[in-house]
Amino acid sequence: MNVALTLILTVQMLTALGMIGLILVQHGKGADMGAAFGSGGSGSLFGASGSANFLSRTTAVLAAVFFVCTLALAYFGNAAPRTGTSVLDTPAAAIPTAPAATQIPGTTTPAAPAGASAVPPAPVTPGAGQIPTK
Repeated sequence: MNVALTLILTVQMLTALGMIGLILVQHGKGADMGAAFGSGGSGSLFGASGSANFLSRTTAVLAAVFFVCTLALAYFGNAAPRTGTSVLDTPAAAIPTAPAATQIPGTTTPAAPAGASAVPPAPVTPGAGQIPTK
């Protein structure tokens, strides 16, 4: 099953790259519109409306293969029943949490606990914090 998915995904990527290349190489229908208004190089407003050429037919085939590969990947992706793999299915208590950091990287001493201050308190002097009077 894994080999089949890899093969389908590879074919899908190659067809996508092929379509990109073919679409960029093709000559658009509106490119001859300037020639229709004065140059005389075109028979109608958007050029001749003949049968599709090799590039456009190849692009259509690659688009069909890409579509089939996309449908196959979607089918195989949802074929196997999955239970308990969603984050929404697991209760909040079962989700593991990261442990609290006990040491800051690059230091040799452990960091202070969460509630403690890293700076020692300043000594209290009598009369500190009072407004001086004359």
